[in-house]
Amino acid sequence: MMMNRKTLKSDGFAGFRSFDSLEIIRVPQGTGVFAVLRPNEFEPHFLKISTAGTFKKKNPTLPAAAILAEWVDGADILYLGKAGPGSKGNRGLRNQIKEFLDFGRGRPPGHWDGRLIWQLTHTDELIMAWKELPAEEVNQAEAAYHAAFIAEHGRLPYANLVQAKVRN
Repeated sequence: MMMNRKTLKSDGFAGFRSFDSLEIIRVPQGTGVFAVLRPNEFEPHFLKISTAGTFKKKNPTLPAAAILAEWVDGADILYLGKAGPGSKGNRGLRNQIKEFLDFGRGRPPGHWDGRLIWQLTHTDELIMAWKELPAEEVNQAEAAYHAAFIAEHGRLPYANLVQAKVRN
């Protein structure tokens, strides 16, 4: 399976809103997976210092060489993540995506997955898409999307530093 905006749409992803125009109230509250995509004609330019919040007193900024090494030329998809129910059942896509966007605004995160997004310039132009799935399918779906991306590009998306594994 090709991994791009068109195939995500045909596979049931919705949203496809720029970070700047995304109304968080319109993001479903259910569990699922989400993707950060670059808009057409987006050329990567990197910040010396990340806009992301610190996590457990760790700086999210990576050196320029490390960031460049992660960039995947020709890929629409920059990050693939998941939104499970959480231990109290109150998580889901809306909360996960809100926290992801807040992380880029310097707020401390609950985790720092996708932190390389926040070392790009013009993040307001990036696109958020999501797909609702039952909670029991989220881990499998994230792992399958990661595997499909790797099959096509030989590596994970730019801001995914750890490959999702199916947990039993």
